[in-house]
Amino acid sequence: MKRLLLTCLTACLTLAAPAWAGRTCEERPMAVADTVKSMDLAQRTFQALDATGAQVVLLSRVGQDLSKYGLKFSHMGIVVRDHPEGRWTVVHELNECDTAASQLYNEGLGNFFLGDLFRYEAEVLVPSAETQARLAQLVLTRTARRLHEPKYNMLSYAFSTRYQNSNQWVLETYAAAAAPAGEVETRAEAQAWLKKAGFAPVTIRVPSITRLGGRMFRANVAFDDHPFDRRMAGRIDTVTTVSIVNFVRATDTQARVQYVD
Repeated sequence: MKRLLLTCLTACLTLAAPAWAGRTCEERPMAVADTVKSMDLAQRTFQALDATGAQVVLLSRVGQDLSKYGLKFSHMGIVVRDHPEGRWTVVHELNECDTAASQLYNEGLGNFFLGDLFRYEAEVLVPSAETQARLAQLVLTRTARRLHEPKYNMLSYAFSTRYQNSNQWVLETYAAAAAPAGEVETRAEAQAWLKKAGFAPVTIRVPSITRLGGRMFRANVAFDDHPFDRRMAGRIDTVTTVSIVNFVRATDTQARVQYVD
């Protein structure tokens, strides 16, 4: 593992990340110290994941400072221990740099944490063994790709299929794994199941002047998928890492959370 991290460190010193999850696009080399901290976090997380004995976890990072919105972790991915592309591969949605288009990526932990992180910490959510087994299979199927909407919006409405943010793909894929087999095959079905199961999005207060600016987080943001009355009141209901963690812990008695810091 140490040799892998050293190789990644050498390769990444002069590279900027090509895709982001709600972060700014800045073509600049990473500072050596930041790269070392990212790789150290990746190594410690790898070891922590091994220690869980899990097959699949939901992993969050702190990509930016969201404290004024009452949030800490900004981006979540599904991490599979025995993925065809390598041990503890992160499957997640990222928006293409400076666009409102996203893709699904399979990346190692080094790449997942490589970037201008606000804090070098991680949150690990371990679902039940049954849900893990279904997620491990699901991320390799067409259903996971069908649940991906390439029209990216960092503040997408939790119960609309017009856009999708990166955490929303994780949530809807989790829904497909947690729901009875065959019940969730599309985004509409995922959202219907989530509503029935009691999922509650996080409500972020966004003043009208900020909505007009449209770049509260310096990333691609739209509000036209939100209900008109909620939008006009500045109440934006979206999927965040904490809303996923709260939902999983409320509906899965075997779920557990731990931190790498």
